[in-house]
Amino acid sequence: MNDDVKLGGLAWHLAFLSLTAIGGGVVLVAPDIHHYVSVQNHWMTDEQFAAMYALAQAAPGPNLLFVTLIGWMIKGWLGAVVVTLAAIVPSSCLVLALGSVINRHGGGKGRWTGALRDALSPLAAGMLGGAAWTFLSVAGAGWRGILLALAATAAAYATKLNPLWLIALGALAGAIGLV
Repeated sequence: MNDDVKLGGLAWHLAFLSLTAIGGGVVLVAPDIHHYVSVQNHWMTDEQFAAMYALAQAAPGPNLLFVTLIGWMIKGWLGAVVVTLAAIVPSSCLVLALGSVINRHGGGKGRWTGALRDALSPLAAGMLGGAAWTFLSVAGAGWRGILLALAATAAAYATKLNPLWLIALGALAGAIGLV
């Protein structure tokens, strides 16, 4: 646990990021979270950050567990509770408010909601790509890891293959030393 952590600053940072995580939750803003906690404030190492992310991905449940683990790692139980609420409450309030407005104006079938959805799709894809790049860099994946990630992305996009098979193939590649 780190006594130098300014929990209020971290909470405000995550609250703001939760409002910008379009289409994929907090994981899409993981590069910014990494920069804030590891590079800018030195509250955890790159390896610790990658481990927290990997643990959250391996556990069942929402990806939000990722920020809870970061809060716990750097400020204990109080940090876990505060950052989890900071990541949930602002975006949940925004979704409830927007959902209410959308339901009053055509239930999401209007021209504006379709245009908004079409505009946000490439933004979400770009943010997901940025998150993947950050994790590949932090993990020290090298060119083979990047190539494997690109191949898995192409396979997921082009086929109806269950993602668990792609994860298993990636794990096998790591186990035999290809990446």
